[in-house]
Amino acid sequence: MFPSQESLKKNFIVPSPSADAAAPSGVGLYARFALAGAVCCGVTHGAMTPVDVVKTRIQLEPEVYNKGMIAGFRQVVQTQGAGALLTGFGPTAAGYFLQGAFKFGGYEFWKKKAIDYIGVEKASENRTAIYLGASAIAEFFADVALCPLEATRIRLVSQPTFANGLLGGFSRILKEEGVVKGFYSGFGPILFKQVPYTMAKFVVFELAAEKIYSTLPTPKDQLPPSTITSVNLGAGIIAGTAAAIISQPADTLLSKINKQKGAEGQSVSSRLVQMAGQLGVKGLFLGLGPRIVMVATLTAGQFAIYGDIKRVLGATGGVEIAK
Repeated sequence: MFPSQESLKKNFIVPSPSADAAAPSGVGLYARFALAGAVCCGVTHGAMTPVDVVKTRIQLEPEVYNKGMIAGFRQVVQTQGAGALLTGFGPTAAGYFLQGAFKFGGYEFWKKKAIDYIGVEKASENRTAIYLGASAIAEFFADVALCPLEATRIRLVSQPTFANGLLGGFSRILKEEGVVKGFYSGFGPILFKQVPYTMAKFVVFELAAEKIYSTLPTPKDQLPPSTITSVNLGAGIIAGTAAAIISQPADTLLSKINKQKGAEGQSVSSRLVQMAGQLGVKGLFLGLGPRIVMVATLTAGQFAIYGDIKRVLGATGGVEIAK
């Protein structure tokens, strides 16, 4: 009387849960990558604002903040109150939200372009070069978005009375110094810092994650989400430590150049050379300890959050070239 299960299967198509929504592709896929990157960078950098405040103070006033990171926290709280540890939170969160969208979304985009151009097999053989190239291009555009907000953040941290927050600091710099001199005088140093930093961050993460996965008995596509998140955290710590060390000299110069205006007619390059000569090798690595703690922590958090958000959004369409 009733049709058999076999008959139903032949005559009707029962959609699976995964078929309810088509996997994103094209603009939709990269928009998800960008959103995941924006959230992971905005959240992690915002959360690390107190560490960044202390690190910046050590770089800008080494004669005052010369007893290490923990003592630096105490000094800031004792002299200015606990609220001072959140100085620059607004421009930090906003700036790195924008930067994260361009960085992570751009990295996935340019990596895919390279893979399409040379083919998956050749891309896998040259994956380190692809990781480096894609991350460098993505970071350039990310820094265009980040630079004005980073300049505002550093001014607020180095001169606490300069303005009351993001909007006040941003508008004052724009009014008094203009777009190029006020916001982009540190563009050279920020590229010098962020591009090598991001290249190291992505290539070390990709290779570290690949190595970790190779030691596991279960294939990556069969691992539970908790294990993948743990791998992202571990590889992120390794990547963040390497990236912090490589980019530390430029980070110090960036803090210095944004602390105050340059002399009339003095170029950015001459200021950088002058500052580097005055600081010396030891001075260029001021604040390295706090920065390793900060960068390793936030990098691990970024890759963990990024992976989890991608999974929630269904943004799993990236091409895998790791062996």
